[in-house]
Amino acid sequence: MEIQFCGAAREVTGSCFLMAVGATRFLVDCGLRQGGVEESAGNYDAFPFDPTDIDFIILTHAHVDHSGLIPKLVKEGFRGDIFATPATVDLARIMLLDSAYIQESETEWRTRKARRAGRRVRDPLYTRADAEEAIRLFRSVPYGEEFRPLAGIRGRFSDAGHILGSAFTELWLSEDGGETKMVFSGDVGQPGQPIIRDPEPITEADYLVMEATYGDRRHDEEGDPVEQLGAILEEAQHFGGNVIIPSFAVGRTQEVVYFLRDLYESRKLSMPVFVDSPLAHEATKVYRRHRDVFDEEALDILEEGGSIFNFPYLHYTQSVEESRNLNGQEGIVIISASGMAEAGRVRHHLKHNLWRPQNHVVLVGFQACGTLGRRLQDGVERVRILGEEIAVKAKVHFVPGLSAHADRGQLLDWVSHFESLKATFLVHGELQAIEALRRELEKQLKFNVLVPRKYQIYDLRQIGDRFRASVSARTQSFA
Repeated sequence: MEIQFCGAAREVTGSCFLMAVGATRFLVDCGLRQGGVEESAGNYDAFPFDPTDIDFIILTHAHVDHSGLIPKLVKEGFRGDIFATPATVDLARIMLLDSAYIQESETEWRTRKARRAGRRVRDPLYTRADAEEAIRLFRSVPYGEEFRPLAGIRGRFSDAGHILGSAFTELWLSEDGGETKMVFSGDVGQPGQPIIRDPEPITEADYLVMEATYGDRRHDEEGDPVEQLGAILEEAQHFGGNVIIPSFAVGRTQEVVYFLRDLYESRKLSMPVFVDSPLAHEATKVYRRHRDVFDEEALDILEEGGSIFNFPYLHYTQSVEESRNLNGQEGIVIISASGMAEAGRVRHHLKHNLWRPQNHVVLVGFQACGTLGRRLQDGVERVRILGEEIAVKAKVHFVPGLSAHADRGQLLDWVSHFESLKATFLVHGELQAIEALRRELEKQLKFNVLVPRKYQIYDLRQIGDRFRASVSARTQSFA
């Protein structure tokens, strides 16, 4: 029984884990790498396995850094089932089609430039036809319901509290007459988020693959994020500035709208708010259809006849013309994808607003190395956007407390429920964050922690044998 770390190993994006159990081969997640030019180019690399050999996929949630390479896998011959929660299936439909549209559009733009320069033209990573074929392979499995992809493999999803439909994946794997339990955390949600429920505890596993995005940070050290956002909005309203919020269309946008709904009422704000993302609009429709997985607070609001995703001053834009018209306005809030400012309409809004000192940019999620969002977070004075150099005069705010990811303390609290683990693999984090979390896991919980490199393969039986030998040695020393 082996696991290979094909992505998100010592990096934050591109989650992809290959499991080999007897003759069965399956993936947990198959996501895009996100970041700068080098990271994006890595999506064109060949898979370290034959896609036609993969029997099935388990998807922890719909974000493209976990799902976005599935259409490429299909393009190269994968035809197995893809198991996910019902909400993840619905969100993945719109996410993968949107991702394919971006792949085609950016390829068309690059092709025009390449032909003028006499360079070779590259095909899109995948097309909408590939995404549509992938969508047909999805199979819905509700939280808590056991599913059996193949003989000798059982699975179950529990609520990860990260975005709508996100799941911890519990797997029971039978080989050579024995059974091994593995848990994949996907992304661990931050407790207390609006709309969705808190992460569910899990108590038993032999092996855990766990994310570490904020393994070196505590959100509460940054202060109350909603209060911070409110203060930024009040300042912008007072001085007539704009507020640009790069935000992931799925999850983060819905939560920001929820917070704004309360802030506008409590602080008497009146700046028009524009959600300028057709994908976010479609994702919000999916959220409305899945109230069965909302938390009690959100259900109470709905029970009382209130609206979670609408309030006075809130507008959803659809057309490109509507989006362009925002760039001539003052005293407005624009929420637009992408969350790391690497693609989509938000680049145009930043181009038109970064150079004005009365404006604000609010970063509400993790910014990967190499992205425009990370450069703004790091305080650069000039950036290049859409071929033009722009001075950064606007105030840039990083509000990590609005993130959907658990911080170091919350990760430690969630993992502390496990009663016995032979090994914990830390993934989905920059090395600094992973090492910080590793030290705490070893110090506080006495865990056996491994930090895999990309494409590294582990034989779980060998790890189990070493674990049993270590336990035996400790037992004898106490005898």
